[in-house]
Formats: sequence, C-alpha cells, structure tokens
Amino acid sequence: MGIYLTIVFYSAIALVILKLYIKLTTGWCYSQVCLKGKTVLVTGGNSGIGYETAADFAKRGANVIIACRNKDRAEAACEKIKKETHNQDIHYKLVDLSSFASVRKLAEEINQTEDHLDILVNNAGVYNVGNQLTEDGQQLLIQTNHYSPFLLTNLLLDLMKKSKSRIVNVSSLAGMAAKMDLEKLNKYNNFFTDYALSKLCNIMFTIELASRLKGTSVTTYSVHPGTVKTEIIRDSGLVAIVSRSIIRTLFKNATEGAQTSIYCAVQNDLEPFSGEHFEDCHMVERYKSAQDVWIAKSVWAKSENVVQLR
Repeated sequence: MGIYLTIVFYSAIALVILKLYIKLTTGWCYSQVCLKGKTVLVTGGNSGIGYETAADFAKRGANVIIACRNKDRAEAACEKIKKETHNQDIHYKLVDLSSFASVRKLAEEINQTEDHLDILVNNAGVYNVGNQLTEDGQQLLIQTNHYSPFLLTNLLLDLMKKSKSRIVNVSSLAGMAAKMDLEKLNKYNNFFTDYALSKLCNIMFTIELASRLKGTSVTTYSVHPGTVKTEIIRDSGLVAIVSRSIIRTLFKNATEGAQTSIYCAVQNDLEPFSGEHFEDCHMVERYKSAQDVWIAKSVWAKSENVVQLR
C-alpha cells in the first residue's frame, strides 16, 4: 500500500508543477485596441473559444456577428454577450459548415448586409465525428474544418478588401503530427489522422492566402489556441472520469484558449507577419509538416476544385 501512496503523492506533485508551468507560459493579449466602428465575424461564436473571442471583440465596441448552426444557442450567446459587455451590436447568422450551399448563403447575406468586414475568425470545427459523408460528398470532418472555411473566406475577400482587415484561422498543434496527402483528405482514416490533416490544411491555407493577398489591405494568420477544455470526452467509464479530471487540471479554459485568436485579430503591427503561425500570443516557427509552400499551393488548388470556387 505504501508504494501506491508514494506513486499517487509524486504524481500529484508532478501535475501541480505541470499546471503551474502551463499557467505561467499561457500567452495573454494585452492590447487595448478599440474596435468601435469595426465589423467582425466569428464562426462557432456561440460557445467555447469562439464565444470568448466574440465577447472580447464586443467589449472593444465591435459590431459582432456570430455564425453557427443552432438558432437557440446563437440567440442565447448573443443575449449573454450583450448583458456582459453592454454592447447591443451583437447579431447572429445561421450556417451549417457541412453544407457548401449553407456557406454560400451566409457569405451572400454578409455581402448584402455589411459594407465592410474588418475581422474574420474561422474558429468553428469538429473533432471525432467518425466516417460521415456530407451532402456534398465530402468527409464531414475535412469539410467542416477546412473546405467550408476556405470557401467562406474566399467569398468574403472582396468585402474585406474594402478596409484594413484580418483573417484568423484557428488550427491546432495536431497539425504537426500530420503529413500532407491530398488523396487522404476525403477518406476516413482514423479520427486523429483526419483531424490532424484538417488542421494542417488550415495552416497551408493561411500560407497560400497570405501570398495571394500581398499588396492588399488584408492579412491572415493561423493560430494554435493551446490544449483547451472541451466536451469531447462524455463517457461515464473509469477511463473517461480519469481523463476528464486530468483535462480539468491541465488544459486551458476557453478564455485562455481565445487569447491568441484575439491577439492576431487586434494586435498592432502584425501586418509584416501575414501568413505566419502563432501560439500563446507570439509568432512561432511553422511545424516541419507546414513549411513547403508548394504543398500549400497544391492544397489551395485541391480546395478550389472541391468547393467549385471557379
């Protein structure tokens, strides 16, 4: 019994030290930039990182548009942000990122109702959704996480070029573990491989987008928000209970996870670093898997064909 208590004791100490390290290294956006008169669009802004990102923009005085697929959750999020920030310019648009038609409808609405769009945060995403095909014949995960943000961004570019604007693509450290294989993008491999590939696509998309936007008023950045507490693990078994305990102890909360997205959206003087990757509110070297600009161009060409952009 003594040896087990010793193991538990030292494990607890290790967790505390790791938690302190995570807290001390978590980046914070300290910018006081005011967004009054600016219009921002945050996908998945009804919960989690997206909600905290939208709420921060609202505190800065922005006209905030939340895009998500559930009307009740969207309305609840808007009302909560209004109450917390005393900013009444909080609105929502419905979109289903598993449908290209829905994405096109959202873009059409934004282009018709707004005369400028200053910040776009492609935040919404899914993780472990299994082997599901969308109405467009694509794997649900890659369409939601990459193809639809790619399509939405391109459909809004003309509007965004009317002002000095920024596009933030929320990626993940998981992209570091992926090796780009265009043939795998619409095949179900396993949940982690597919998720990692989709997050690598986010980075590659950002690289090529930045290249195409040179000489315009629009810049773009990819971000890793950190490992953030989510509702992914919902089972009630012992392993799930232990996993949730570790997650609560070690992972960032949604406010912490939103900081790098906020930073890339509002921090002054980031324009020269368009196309770069950020973690904990500072620029980092791109993962080895995301350094080939020719692969980035190939991902763009593939995506352009899939979404029938041209």
